[in-house]
Amino acid sequence: MTGTPLRVGLVGYGLAGSLFHAPLIGATEGLALDTVVTSYPERQQQAQAEFPGVHIVSTPDELFDRADELDLIVVASPNKTHVPLATTALEAGLPVVVDKPVAGTAAEARELAALAEERGLLLSVFQNRRWDSDFLTLRGLLEKGELGDAWRFESRFERWRPQPKGGWRESGDPAEIGGLLYDLGSHVVDQALVLFGPVTEVYAETDIRRPGAETDDDTFVALTHANGVRSHLYVSATTAQLGPRFRVLGSQAGFVKYGLDPQEAALREGLRPGPSWGAEPESLWGRIGSGESPLTGGGRPVPTVPGDYPAYYAAVAAALTGAGPNPVTALEAAAALDVLEAARRSARDKVTVTL
Repeated sequence: MTGTPLRVGLVGYGLAGSLFHAPLIGATEGLALDTVVTSYPERQQQAQAEFPGVHIVSTPDELFDRADELDLIVVASPNKTHVPLATTALEAGLPVVVDKPVAGTAAEARELAALAEERGLLLSVFQNRRWDSDFLTLRGLLEKGELGDAWRFESRFERWRPQPKGGWRESGDPAEIGGLLYDLGSHVVDQALVLFGPVTEVYAETDIRRPGAETDDDTFVALTHANGVRSHLYVSATTAQLGPRFRVLGSQAGFVKYGLDPQEAALREGLRPGPSWGAEPESLWGRIGSGESPLTGGGRPVPTVPGDYPAYYAAVAAALTGAGPNPVTALEAAAALDVLEAARRSARDKVTVTL
């Protein structure tokens, strides 16, 4: 991509903004981080140190006052602000990237999608884990038919955090849209829909396990897809022994993969996209086979495809210049929210919900 880079305004410089969005925007040809919105002095200093010359403002209003100087707004602030900030950006004539979950309800997501379409503007949702190394590897195996017909998909995003960390992500206030169902669940449900398509039935169990916790920290969701595949999805902060990230069973073979994509850990360490980005050592490769556990040597190792979070913002830049499609639409995010809302209802009412 050549020419003047598109100027990006980033709202929020907490975990999502500083760890994911800012570094990936900075690494994307055709994009330039122009402005960061944060009211925290220490985060302002951090942003200035990491991106010398970037404009720092304390409020979104200050950002929107400069709307005519920007080409894209990225919303990486707390979940409850996603809809109002995205709405303001679209009404100001600016394309928007919104971190997941894009909204608290599917209806709100569809309203945003309608507004973006009406204004002729890009509205994209940051579902970065579509570009996880393990997910890309599994998707390739399925597309090649190496498992035969897929029957069951098990996906785990588990952690061992016996003490709550606090903050809005663990708040019991429904307005905050916290809890693991909407946090990590947004990832695993999105991945299941990408791999196996629409869902017809949803069953869920949500629990609050840790002393002092206010919202779900141990959740299980079972999905029945229209094509007959069953997805079993686990998200937890209370898992003392972590299970496989993926276990997929088909008519000819199964695939088991342990360990989490390395990109988040690399970003936390201050590394930035470059040669060998997203690569995983052979010791962590998954295994494909039949009739024996991979832990006892069954099957054969499958080289892990390198993870590629930078591909998301490269696709956003292409979409903004008319050179490619929106990498993740708000309507796709709304379909995932349909499932998350059904899961919440299922767990609350102890029923299976039909979509």
